Amino acid sequence: MALWNSSTWGSSFILVGILNDSRAPELLCAMITVLYMLALASNGLLLLVITTDVRLHVPMYLLLGQLSLMDLLFTSVVTPKALVDYLRRENSISFGGCALQMFLALTLGGAEDLLLAFMAYDRYVAICHPLNYMIFMSPRVCWLMVATSWILASLSALGYTVYTMHYPYCKAQIKHLLCEIPPLLKLTCTDTSRYELMVYVMGVTFLIPPLAAILASYTLILFTVLHMPSNEGKKKALVTCSSHLTVVGMFYGAATFMYVLPSSFHSPKQDNIISVFYTIVTPALNPLIYSLRNKEVMGALRRVFGKHSLTTHSAF
Repeated sequence: MALWNSSTWGSSFILVGILNDSRAPELLCAMITVLYMLALASNGLLLLVITTDVRLHVPMYLLLGQLSLMDLLFTSVVTPKALVDYLRRENSISFGGCALQMFLALTLGGAEDLLLAFMAYDRYVAICHPLNYMIFMSPRVCWLMVATSWILASLSALGYTVYTMHYPYCKAQIKHLLCEIPPLLKLTCTDTSRYELMVYVMGVTFLIPPLAAILASYTLILFTVLHMPSNEGKKKALVTCSSHLTVVGMFYGAATFMYVLPSSFHSPKQDNIISVFYTIVTPALNPLIYSLRNKEVMGALRRVFGKHSLTTHSAF
C-alpha cells in the first residue's frame, strides 16, 4: 500500500465522518445544515451589532465579537465540506487540504481557549475592580489579549500540523469528521507513542492554565458578588457570568475529552459525536447564550434594526 508523507501533496485521505456512520443520515444532514445556518446567522448578527453600535465598543463586547468571529470561522472550516461531501458522495480530502484544515481548526480552537480565559479576567476586573476597569482593560490591553490569542494559537497549530503531517501513512480512511491529530495518528505506519505523549502533555499545558485562570477569576467574582449590598447588582453579575461559564463548560469539556483523555478512552463513534458538538453545536449556541440573556445586546439589536427600518421607510 502506498505511503503518505509530507512530499506527496497529491495523495488523498477519505473522511468518514458521522454522516456516513449514521442510521438516519438524511435527518442528521438536515439538522447539521440548520445548526450551521443558525451559527452563521447568530454569530454574523452579533458581530454586526457589536461593530455598528458605539455603546458596545467596550472591552467586554470586543472580546465577545472575537469569540463570535472564531466560532464563525471554526464551524466554516469543517461543516460546509462535510455537508457537500455527503451530498456529492465524495469524501476525499487532499493531503494539503487535510493539513490546512488541521492548522485552521487547531488555530481557532487554541485561540478560543485563550480568549475565554481573557474574557474571565475581563469579568473579574469589571466586578471586583470597577473603578480601575479602564486602566486594567484599556483598549491597548484588550487588543493585546486578542493578538496574543491569535498568535500563540497559530504558532502552536503550525508546529502540531507540520509534525503530524510528516509521518508516513499506511491507511487513507480517517474515521472522523475532520482532520485532527488523534484519528490521523491511528493511520501511521510508525510508532507514534512519544508524539502522542507530547500531544497529551501539550494539551494539558495549553488547556489547564487558562481553565485554572477562569476558575480563579470566578471564585473571586463569587466572593465579591456575595458581599454586594444590591440584589439587582448581584443578579446582573451572576447572569453575565453564568453565560460565560456555560460557554466555558461546553468548550473545555469537549477539548478535554479530545486532547487530554488518553487514547484508550477514545472510540471513533465517541470522537465523531464530540467533534460535531464543538465544531457545529457550540458555535451555534454561543451567541444565543450571550445575547438572549444580555439586555445590552438585545437593546443594541433593537437600535440597529430600528435605524435600518427608519432608513428603509425614509427611502420610500
